[in-house]
This record gives sequence, C-alpha cells and structure tokens, in this order.
Amino acid sequence: MALVLVDVDGTLFDRPSSEALFIRYLAGRGHIGLRQVAAATWFFARGLPRYGRHVARKNKAYLSGLDIDEVAQLAHAFADALLETRLRGVMARRLRWHREHGDTLALLSGTPEFIAAPLALRLGAGLWRATRCAEREGRFTGQAPTRHPLAAEKLDCARELCRVAGTSLERCVAYADERHDLPLLSQVGRPVAVYPDRGLARAARRLGWEVLGPPAPAPVYPGAAGPNQG
Repeated sequence: MALVLVDVDGTLFDRPSSEALFIRYLAGRGHIGLRQVAAATWFFARGLPRYGRHVARKNKAYLSGLDIDEVAQLAHAFADALLETRLRGVMARRLRWHREHGDTLALLSGTPEFIAAPLALRLGAGLWRATRCAEREGRFTGQAPTRHPLAAEKLDCARELCRVAGTSLERCVAYADERHDLPLLSQVGRPVAVYPDRGLARAARRLGWEVLGPPAPAPVYPGAAGPNQG
C-alpha cells in the first residue's frame, strides 16, 4: 500500500483553477464587494516586489472580512459542483484504482484549505494539506497565507503527510502538473506528470516518468506496477 499525493488544479481538474472558479462563485452570490476588490488590488501592488511572479497565488485579499464558517459552507456546495462537472476521467479512474488497492489518498495542493477539505472527503482522501488563509476572530484577514504548498513548501507538506501516514517519500506516488512540483516529484518513489506544463513535460521525458495526457500547449505560469491510463 502506498501514500498517494494528489495535486488539485491542473491535475484533478483542468484550468481555470478551483480557486479562480470559487472567486466567481462568491462574486455571483454577492460575497465579493468593493472592500474585497480594493483589498486584492492593494495586495497585488504591495506584494509584487516581495512575491514576484507568485503574487497572484499569494493574493487571498478577496476574502478580506468574510466569515470563515460561511465561506466553508459555500465551499462545500461548490466542491460538489466541481466534482460533477470538471473531474478528469483519467484521474477519476486512477483514484478508484488506488482506493481498490488499499492505498491512502492525500490531497496536496495550493488551493485554499476550505476548498481542499470538502474535495478530499468526497474523493475518499483522509488526508490533505492545502493553503491556510490568514484569519482572525472568525473572519479572513486577506493577508498572505500562513501555509502555502508551493515548490519547496509543498515538499515540506509532503514530508509532514508521510509522518502522519507512517511512511516515507520513497514509498509515495505523486500526481502533479507543473514545473513548480519538481521538488516533490523528484523525491517520491513514483512520480506521475498529469497534463504537464512544458517545464514538467521536458523533465518527465528526460527522467522517464509516467505522463498522463498530452503536455499543456503552453506553460500555465511564466516501482510497483500501476494502473493503466485508460
């Protein structure tokens, strides 16, 4: 049995990202107003020198002032719709195969935790690590996240999941789609590139990793025998 680490955006689902779709979901229900738009704009301007090309990923200011419990309730309904309409068939089959063979599923993603948690529960994943948004007194502050699984920090979260599951990275399977996932994929026993961006596709070809689906047409951002793809 293996610990199976599964990315969300670009891996389980095609883009746009689950977070981008959830922002639209919130806006369509009147939860994003001038306060949130102004806060997000200010975060981008202030955070660009610090975060560079990752500033959009770090920008959670669209949540400024929103009630944590209310957002969580909305995210549960959103997760149902997301799984019904956007889950990639190849990944649905892979997850089913892993469940049938007794593997432990874990979501490991930069999507916010309030999205990852209901997705994990619906997919039969008992473990998850995702972006933890800053909060205070029951509301989101809109500040930079306190945990953001990206690149090296994603690898740290994977190690934490291994400790919880009582296993090692060498005994893990990992599914991911971006070159930013290379620090993680290069450490696990069985890396799988899913509809990879160009950087990851090149690395996967060079290293002989399994690839599910064709490489993405453009970059998204400037062991044991396994199941068949079909």
